[in-house]
Amino acid sequence: MTVPDMQAQREHDLAQRLYRALTASREEILRLQEDPSMEVVKALLKNPCYDESCLLLLLKRADLTEDVLTAVYKMPMVGESHRLKVALVHHRATPDHLVLALIPHLYLFELVTVCFLPGVAPDRKLSAERAIIKRLPLTPLGSKITLARRATTDVVEALLHEGLPQLTDACLNNPRLRQSALFKFLNGPGANPETISAVARHPRWKSRQDLKLAILKNPRTPLIWFTVFLPGLPLPEVKNHSASNRISAAQKSCVTEELRRRGGGR
Repeated sequence: MTVPDMQAQREHDLAQRLYRALTASREEILRLQEDPSMEVVKALLKNPCYDESCLLLLLKRADLTEDVLTAVYKMPMVGESHRLKVALVHHRATPDHLVLALIPHLYLFELVTVCFLPGVAPDRKLSAERAIIKRLPLTPLGSKITLARRATTDVVEALLHEGLPQLTDACLNNPRLRQSALFKFLNGPGANPETISAVARHPRWKSRQDLKLAILKNPRTPLIWFTVFLPGLPLPEVKNHSASNRISAAQKSCVTEELRRRGGGR
């Protein structure tokens, strides 16, 4: 067979497959969904027998192209189906502008799942995180606590800065919480006696020297932590605290007592 003949045969075969895609029964659709030609796949989308379950199976194909996924997005059934919206967001090849349009339709913990999808693009993860953080003011406390345990670094840090004692332990237990964020929190307006104490007694954080110093510099720190931490500080650090204008009179009294205990700081 000559090259032109082979080309003609391929075109004929494709035309037949395109026709079958447009007219196939549901059983045939499931077989045709594996066709390597994206033209055939796009033709399937126009088949009157094509339904949500078929489309959900199709969206598991990793090799779908952006134009196919754009055609899927435009289908009326996608606008009516939450499951299809989620499947489109999960597909790696869905164009970013479509993902941005779909993100607001996902439920809170579906957004968390998006953040942890294998190989998720940074922009997609960031969009999901922003959507989560935007919803926090209206999120029930129980859901926030679950989020604090499971969420990404940026989300758990946003939760920590709410300053709610009920959230603090869950945030502190999240392995993605960074020390730098905790240091910023301890030096910010959101820290209060209860949340400061939660940090000070937490097994993961209580031995970190920078955090101890931040705790002792906060005027809202309960006095008990001065009696716990001051004896372990080098003398120059104790003297620095004695000269600080940030701490309260009662806290400064604890520092003075520690200096006296060490022989007046000599």
